[in-house]
Formats: sequence, structure tokens, C-alpha cells
Amino acid sequence: MIRSADIREWRDHDVVDPKQHRIGMLEGVYVDTSTDEPAVATVRTGVPGRRRLVFVPLDDAVVGPGYVKVSHARGQVRKAPSIGTDDVLPAEREEQIFQYYGMTYRPGAGGERRLARR
Repeated sequence: MIRSADIREWRDHDVVDPKQHRIGMLEGVYVDTSTDEPAVATVRTGVPGRRRLVFVPLDDAVVGPGYVKVSHARGQVRKAPSIGTDDVLPAEREEQIFQYYGMTYRPGAGGERRLARR
């Protein structure tokens, strides 16, 4: 598993899919609030003036020299839930990310957020 402190060092490095197709640049990491382990990353995509941040799970991610390889195809990631480059992920949209990737979403026992940006 990639540790949170390690993945932050890879900010602005390429994010690639299993076939080494470039998806975009790593912008940020969200950890699972119950484990404090990296859960999803935001990837900066688009052209200047039309950039956005798409979310991709970090399950089975591999860090290499200058890149982070995720286990999801570029086409799937580019269609994933996104936010603007200056936006913050609203709590009510967390579940949408998990559903898009077929992952189980469980908020905290008291309804706490599942994801926290590091």
C-alpha cells in the first residue's frame, strides 16, 4: 500500500492507466477517514481554460519514476465524477465517486465523511 506521506511527493507527476496511457497530472490525494490510508486521487485533465479534477481510486496503484499507475482505464477515469480546479469535494458527492467505480460507500457511524484531503 502507498503511504499518504509518500504519495504527496508525486504531486504534478503523470497519472497513467494500466496500458501506460497518460490520464493527466496528480493534483491531490484523499484518504479514507477510517484508516487514514490513501483512497482516491484527483487528476488534473483538460486543456488550459477548461481544466477539471477527476477522481480515481488508488487501489492497486503503482508508483514509478515520474508516474503513478492506477488500475482503471483512461477512458473510464476521464468520464469519472469531477470538480473544478478551485473547488472542494462536497460531502454529498462522495458516494457518487464510489458508485461510479463500483465500490461500496460507508460513511462514518455518525455520518462523518469518508474522504479527507491530505
